[in-house]
Amino acid sequence: MNENDIFDITIVGGGPTGLFASFYAGMREMKVKILDSLPQLGGQLSELYPDKFIYDVGGFPKILAKDLVDNLATQAQYGKPEICLGETVLATNRDGDLFVIETDKGVHYSRTVLITAGVGAFQPRKLNVEGAESFEGKSLHYGVKDLSSFAGTEVLVCGGGDSAVDWALMMEGVAKKVTLVHRRDRFTAHETSVTKLHESSVEVKTSHNVKILQGAEGKLDEVVLVAKDGSETELHADHVIVNYGNVSSLGPLKEWGLEMDKNSIIVNTKMETNIEGIYAAGDVTSYDGKVKLIAVGLGEAPIAVNNAKAYLDPKSRVQPLHSTSVFK
Repeated sequence: MNENDIFDITIVGGGPTGLFASFYAGMREMKVKILDSLPQLGGQLSELYPDKFIYDVGGFPKILAKDLVDNLATQAQYGKPEICLGETVLATNRDGDLFVIETDKGVHYSRTVLITAGVGAFQPRKLNVEGAESFEGKSLHYGVKDLSSFAGTEVLVCGGGDSAVDWALMMEGVAKKVTLVHRRDRFTAHETSVTKLHESSVEVKTSHNVKILQGAEGKLDEVVLVAKDGSETELHADHVIVNYGNVSSLGPLKEWGLEMDKNSIIVNTKMETNIEGIYAAGDVTSYDGKVKLIAVGLGEAPIAVNNAKAYLDPKSRVQPLHSTSVFK
């Protein structure tokens, strides 16, 4: 190990919060590294729904997830980060004033750590229907990376949350027919989205579940739905998109000795964890009144970075100069 191997801040997680943190660390002239287990930056936005619109970022009435990631990745380069993708963080230990971060590919050294791991490693909740595996990746999807591939087809969307409702509304202008099926009679999506859904041409079937997928060689033909009263309905569908949420875990991060609230890391108003020098921001955090939105994570990132800067250099200001003073 030499001085070039040591970073001021290592960001664990390359999603929106981590990328904005890289930019802000650059503003504070910190040496930055980003670690992420995925093969690309952007977290869930890139992995599950790059073609989905995002609505909760200030200044953008709506923006495609992939475009938001591209903008954030460009902005993150202001911090000139060293980016390590496809690398899973395993453990961390202290060596004097340094954190020694072990991954499945090597060891990293950092003066502070910022965890922006979102929900951690995630896998979509699968459709629990016999034989569903034979349709996966062909007619059965748990994320949409290319909206145009559904053009002119009949699509069934499953779920009642924001992602399911958003996908149904986005598919309306692409697919020939869109049906949304939800096992409950009420949706958990934002109220405005549900209102738009009922005003759209999307056929909505509440209190129904998918019972059978029918087809051959991965090509879907018919879907059988079952209602609460046991009655069944058959409908034609070329594709089924399932949005039942994700099964997620922070994995080895839970063994770091961090104070946890279920699957989230407890932080204070400085985004400090219970371990001095380790900070957290974004969906991975928990505190009283926490709201898990991209916009909130983008606000927490500068708080964490500025306090990490003050931790490294007590003479520095927690309140930095405004960006208008930096960019002349």
